[in-house]
Amino acid sequence: MENLNDLTGQADQFMAWLTENGIAWGLKLLSAVVVLIIGLWIIRAVMNRVGKMMKKNDTDPSLRSFLRSMLSITLKILLFISVLMMLGIEMTSFIAILGAAGLAVGLALSGTLQNFAGGVMILLFKPFKVGDLIDAQGYLGVVKEIQIFITVLTTPDNKTIIIPNGGLSTGSLTNYSSEPTRRVDWSFGIAYGDDYDKAKAMILDMLKNDKRILSDPEPFVALGEMADSSVNITTRAWVKGADYWGVFFDMNEQFYKNADKHGLSIPFPQMDVHLDKA
Repeated sequence: MENLNDLTGQADQFMAWLTENGIAWGLKLLSAVVVLIIGLWIIRAVMNRVGKMMKKNDTDPSLRSFLRSMLSITLKILLFISVLMMLGIEMTSFIAILGAAGLAVGLALSGTLQNFAGGVMILLFKPFKVGDLIDAQGYLGVVKEIQIFITVLTTPDNKTIIIPNGGLSTGSLTNYSSEPTRRVDWSFGIAYGDDYDKAKAMILDMLKNDKRILSDPEPFVALGEMADSSVNITTRAWVKGADYWGVFFDMNEQFYKNADKHGLSIPFPQMDVHLDKA
């Protein structure tokens, strides 16, 4: 009987509390639900807009999905915290603990976070792309992969080089593939006493007969230096980026093979010793 009276008393207290506070709690709960629904709808609209903007700006697909997911999670966390605060739940201590934990994790992973930020910067600003030949951090190679934390290069002798994105995004690099054309430079040496005009005409003829060499800008041939053992003829020509090495090596070979036919000598370092009798 006493238990029944206790239950009845508790039920009366609950009903009294519900009568006094039920409407206020109901309104809070209803407001929180409405804010949650509207907030999720706004987040969805924002994410669609961001996705269209990144697609319009030709953002890398891997970075596009990563940034969208990170932004969506951040916005939803902020929304849920706001909804819980509307219900009267104290979030100050929770946010402080979350912030301290984030700071500790950030300090522990400072190098990793730097590489992550570097990867984001590379994918956003695109100083290079997959397939480009670059020289960076002391390595020359073709870009095979651009990941969030690292970039993978393949060297000309088929080695795999892995470079952290942190240093790659803040350091200097040379991109040999960013421009459609490149200038090829040579320094052809002839012996002192050889006919310079004949050598110049031979070089110009070699350049003219190679269809890979562009006519605009025109090739440049001039006497560049009178060195210790040779007269060096500076030669420059423009080609498409893909033809650079082929043209460079072919011109060297043609000059070597044709020099003798035109009465030109290929010089080499030498020293004359003169003995004077006392």
